Formats: sequence, C-alpha cells, structure tokens
Amino acid sequence: MKIFLIISAVLLIMCAVAESYIILVTRREKLGDRGITVAHLSDLHKRRFGKNNCRLIERTKRENPDIIVISGDIVSRTCTDFSDAEYLLRKLRELAPVYMVWGNHEKDLSPELLAQFTEAVHRSGAKLLNNRCKSVEINGRKLNICGLTLPQTVYKKDGKYRNLNVPTADEITALIGEKPDGETLLITHNPLFAKLYSGWGADFSFCGHVHGGIVIIPFTRIGILSPERKFFPKYSKGVYTIGRMKLLLSGGLGKRRLFNPAEIVIYKL
Repeated sequence: MKIFLIISAVLLIMCAVAESYIILVTRREKLGDRGITVAHLSDLHKRRFGKNNCRLIERTKRENPDIIVISGDIVSRTCTDFSDAEYLLRKLRELAPVYMVWGNHEKDLSPELLAQFTEAVHRSGAKLLNNRCKSVEINGRKLNICGLTLPQTVYKKDGKYRNLNVPTADEITALIGEKPDGETLLITHNPLFAKLYSGWGADFSFCGHVHGGIVIIPFTRIGILSPERKFFPKYSKGVYTIGRMKLLLSGGLGKRRLFNPAEIVIYKL
C-alpha cells in the first residue's frame, strides 16, 4: 500500500511538472461556416512559455488566425513590470488584430499600475475593449466585437469569495450599452453569468477565469474547483450552448493545474 501511494505521488508530481511546459492547441471547428479563424488566449497570469514567450507566439502563428481574442488576466495582481506583456501583445499584433478586456487580476492592480499597463497595451497596438464595441469586417463578413468588464464585486466582496454581487441584465446594459445590430462577439472574463450575456444578445461569448477547473478528472471534461473556491463549477472549459449563444470557455494558460494542459483555443466561426 505504501509503495502504491509513493508511486501515485511521484506520477502526480511528474504530470504537474510536465504540464508546466505543455501548450495544447485545441481546435473547435464546427461552430459555423463563416470562414473566420479566431485564436483565443486567456489567463496567462505572467507565465512564460520559452524566452519572451516565443513558444506561445510561434504556436499561435502556426494557426494563421484572422483575429486574436484575450479574455483577461494576461498579468497577475502582483505584477509591477509590464514589459513582458507588452512584448507579447506586440508580437501577437504582428500576427493578427488583437482584442482584449481586463480580468479580475488587472482590476486588482493599483490605479497607478493599471494606468501603466493600459499605456503598455496601447503601445503594443492591441485593442482594449473594456465596455466598448467595435464594428469590423473580416474576410468580407461584418461583425461587432464587444468587450464587457464587470466590477470587482462579482469576483470578491469584502475580501471574500462568497456572497458576491451578481449583476443584473440592466447593469450589464448600463456598462456596455444595447447590443449593436448584426452578429456580435462578446469578450468578457467571467463565464458564470453566461445567461445574462445570452439575454443581452451575444452570438458568441469568449471567457476564461475558471482555469478549466484547475484539476480535471482524467478522461472527462469535468473540472474540480473554481477560483470562487467552489467545487465542480457549472462551466469549466469547452463550448456550451445557452439559448442562441455559444459560450466559448478557455481553460487558460497560467496557474498550477493537473490533467489540464495550458491551451490556445482555435475556433472556426
């Protein structure tokens, strides 16, 4: 019995170490026939994949995306130097237009540091869409790309992860405005309010935050724990259908994880 436990512990450690190097490219290609390739990155949390994130950049480049979406937490709340993030965003911008929003970690930065990071994002050429929409044309298709950044109280209130403020449909509309006419991609960090995004009118919502459930039960898509310290979150990673909307949830790139490799998600919309 003792030998079995030792072997099991060693295997778990080996898996965890291996997953600190792996980048999985997950392709989700049965979402429509619009001929638009989207690369979705989320929750990097200042992690590096090779020098200057060269492996992450190269893997993204191979997919030849039309646009790149970043759904928050590219840095962590402890960051004070944003040169690595600026370099990564600039190199990604050389591959395709980059659209992004803040996650809860960016919002946790001090006002001074957040202002510094905002300037770094602008210098990189990435488009920051915090509670804004932009109309674009991609491969002859007209789309609205909108970014929704929710207040911090939907993540943590009075220093606690429970008893959070759940936004209402009216509050979401007050932040971002009415849904524009036409097909709309919504980028927002938190997937827990997917029904509200669907009710607002999003056709596709790109989210992160849950880190795939941190630990995934082997041979399933079931994640065990959410950042809210709750077991078996309703949404962990993958594609979910809510009304007429597709929730496109990335397992993310950073943070410790098990049976849950860091992923770049490629969608064919």
